[in-house]
Amino acid sequence: MENTIKVERAILNLTQDELAKKIGVSRQTINSIEANRYVPSTVLALKLSQLFNKPVNDFFKLTIDDA
Repeated sequence: MENTIKVERAILNLTQDELAKKIGVSRQTINSIEANRYVPSTVLALKLSQLFNKPVNDFFKLTIDDA
């Protein structure tokens, strides 16, 4: 899975720490998601969706490896 969390975060002018605090996770979790080392839970993905005011599919995309 690929994501554009870093881009979405930049659009809102948020640091990793600020984003983490807004959705109730650690900065390390945000870093791991942005680096594609961690796939967030559905709840976390929905929290990001609400914060970014965009559907989850706008910032998380399946790759060929996920098929």
